Amino acid sequence: MGGISSRHGGMVMHPIQKSILVGMLTIVIYLSVVIATTPALEPLDAINAAFQLNAIVIIGMGVGVGLQIFLSEKSKLLGCNLDVKKKAFGGNSGSTAATSFFSFFSLVPLGCCGWWLYALSLLPSVVGTGVSAVLIEHSQTLAYLGLAVIFSFNGLTALKLRKEKKAQLGNSSIDSRLS
Repeated sequence: MGGISSRHGGMVMHPIQKSILVGMLTIVIYLSVVIATTPALEPLDAINAAFQLNAIVIIGMGVGVGLQIFLSEKSKLLGCNLDVKKKAFGGNSGSTAATSFFSFFSLVPLGCCGWWLYALSLLPSVVGTGVSAVLIEHSQTLAYLGLAVIFSFNGLTALKLRKEKKAQLGNSSIDSRLS
C-alpha cells in the first residue's frame, strides 16, 4: 500500500514519499511563479528559459526541500528529540526564499519574470544603490550560495539525526543489559 495507517485511522505517507512530493511541489511552485510573472512569453517558453538559466537552482531547491522533509519525517519516526522544524525549517525556508528571489533576477534579461523587473526597480529605495548593484550583478552566485546554505542545514540536521540515533541505540543496549 502507499502509506501506513495512523492511530486516527487516516493514511500517513512514508518519509521518502512525502519528501518526493514536497520536492516536486517546490519545483512546480517555482515554475508557476515564472509563468505567472512572465505574461510576454508562452508558459512553455518561460519554463524553457527558466531551465536554461537556472536548472541547477530549480532542481537543487526541489531536492534540498525534499531532503529537509525527509530528515524531519525520519526524526519523527525514530522519536528523536531534534529541533529540526524550529531551526532547520526556519533557516532553510529563508534560504529557499532568498535562492528563489536571486534566481529570478537572472531571468529578467530574457523577458522572463517581468514582475521581477518592477521589484528590481524598487530595490535601490529599500537597500540603497550600491547594495542593489551588487545583488543584481551577483544574483546567480547568490542563488548558488542559497543552495549551499540549504544543503548545509540539511547536512547538519542529518548529522544531528545520526548522533541522536546512535545515542538511542546505546541507551537501548544498556536497558537490555539491565533487564
